[in-house]
Amino acid sequence: MLFRKCVAEAIGTFWLTFAGCGSAVIAAGFPEVGIGLLGVSFAFGLTVLTMAYAIGHVSGCHLNPAVTVGLAAGGRFPSRDIGPYIGAQVVGAVVAAALLYAIASGSPSFDLAKGFAANGYGEHSPGKYTLVSGFLAEIVLTMMFLFVIMGATHGRAPAGFAPLAIGLCLTLIHLVGIPITNTSVNPARSTGPALFVGGWALAQLWLFWVAPLIGGVLGGVLYRWLSEEPSAQVTGVAPTARAT
Repeated sequence: MLFRKCVAEAIGTFWLTFAGCGSAVIAAGFPEVGIGLLGVSFAFGLTVLTMAYAIGHVSGCHLNPAVTVGLAAGGRFPSRDIGPYIGAQVVGAVVAAALLYAIASGSPSFDLAKGFAANGYGEHSPGKYTLVSGFLAEIVLTMMFLFVIMGATHGRAPAGFAPLAIGLCLTLIHLVGIPITNTSVNPARSTGPALFVGGWALAQLWLFWVAPLIGGVLGGVLYRWLSEEPSAQVTGVAPTARAT
């Protein structure tokens, strides 16, 4: 089952990176009909919402190393599976970035120097926000993302609505975070585009691993303290045994 869970995580993170970053690279500034910041924010939220319904029952639909680590810190995910999950997520994000690059570079207006949806701070922040601003924003936004995930997937939460709450939360996070860092809150999503941009993107990638992981742990621990009542782990649903 762990292998299938990891495949599901790779596919889900592929979709998040390809469709989310793709909306920024291909559609955000398209002449006259570009979807803009609002459209990109909704695109990222929709990737999580759609995948939560598609693979939530298989792997729990983390799609994000910070979510995996945060859920483990919150007692909702087995620590022994952190490594395989994160590895699968990074693979999915890198494959997505490679495919997105192959498609986007087919346009004569494509320019890798425009950032390719990579995350950054300072001169590479959309709003020229400092390293400290970016670091704090990524911690807080990821912390609140984990807080919502922990609550929405709790056993006493309204059944069937977790994907909506989580997807809309990610949309809100992007509405706040895009001007600051181009919004990461997801180390895997940041790694894919950074590998193709290289240079400054790789040099600044550390922040988009460290800050989201800190935020994820804080969010998971905070919710675990706030709501001590045990609830199911976010690992998918074990298949029932077939009748013989």
